[in-house]
Amino acid sequence: MRPSARVQAAIDILDQILAGKAAAQALTGCARRSRFAGSKARAVIRDYVFQAMRCKRSYMALGGAETGRGMMIGQARDQGFDLETLFDGQGYGAKPIARHETGCAPSKEEARDLPDWLWKEFVASLGETGAQQAAERLRTRAPIICRGNLRSATVKEVLANLSAAEVLAEQIDASDTALLVTEGERKLAQTEAYKQGWIELQDASSQAAMAEITIPMGARVLDYCAGGGGKTLALAARADAQWFAHDIASERMIDLPERAKRAGVNVNLLQGDIVLEHGPFDVVLCDVPCSGSGTWRRTPEAKWRLTSKRLAALGRMQAEILEKALPLVRAGGQLIYATCSVLKSENQEQVAGFLSRHGGVTCVTEHVWPISGHGDGFYLSVMKV
Repeated sequence: MRPSARVQAAIDILDQILAGKAAAQALTGCARRSRFAGSKARAVIRDYVFQAMRCKRSYMALGGAETGRGMMIGQARDQGFDLETLFDGQGYGAKPIARHETGCAPSKEEARDLPDWLWKEFVASLGETGAQQAAERLRTRAPIICRGNLRSATVKEVLANLSAAEVLAEQIDASDTALLVTEGERKLAQTEAYKQGWIELQDASSQAAMAEITIPMGARVLDYCAGGGGKTLALAARADAQWFAHDIASERMIDLPERAKRAGVNVNLLQGDIVLEHGPFDVVLCDVPCSGSGTWRRTPEAKWRLTSKRLAALGRMQAEILEKALPLVRAGGQLIYATCSVLKSENQEQVAGFLSRHGGVTCVTEHVWPISGHGDGFYLSVMKV
């Protein structure tokens, strides 16, 4: 697939996303229509699309149009690509850039690559400097981070196993289990380390947060909003306890039994109201639905889809989850609240509101991880009931 054809494919996908289609759906549709394209071409197209969505406003300014083509022209100019090669008009390739497609330098507001209303939320949560740093990080690609499963192998053994499969990684300071993949990321799922449960893909900040949680020996631990169960497995790699997982959308846990088996852990899945029959628990973790603002490098379309109305609805949902989880915690136990957001309304303010309603509950630990070169934005509060 020629370079200009890849650019045109990205343009088509971006136009679909701008029209309201989910990025994953648009990318899947492109892959089905372009079966002749190899895996490398599909990966390049995906990278084009995601980078364009990360920098939507500034690329539209540079490209001179609020379209997929404008975004791709803007990306090419921003990253110093050869415009004549990527826009040559040959075959299925993107047509040459016209004289009127000049674009201009993005304004200060456009260069942030955030909706204006969200910029105000960022400043209120992080301060002017912190907001600028977070916005700039969100314009770049997220690192590929693995978690070494200490229950199965040492970090040294994991690194050696990956290296033998031509996947290069290095240990980073964020957590004693965090491994930054520097080469061969697309081969990870085929490595013996992955197949044997020695590693899991997990962000460094999330790993660091789970490492801060102290699980008593033999405790009964419930992951109340488990999703795929990554945090359950991270905790289980560090402690011997009884593990339970619940999610209001039980289909999200469909892969957890196999992942747990691979990791050498037994996790009991609790669906629906049956969770009430198994309480109380010594530890209840609520990794609640949130804006995901700390992870928007990985899901860039989300920062453009979020509205103030949706953010308020998420806040109400988070408060409701805490209220439902509290009765599941035994007296003296831990109620843990976590998000992958950098917004105070979802983090400190949410916990403060909960504590004001429940005088007997105290905050033992509160930690904020900013968006960094090695980790997403993350928030953790450990409360004693």
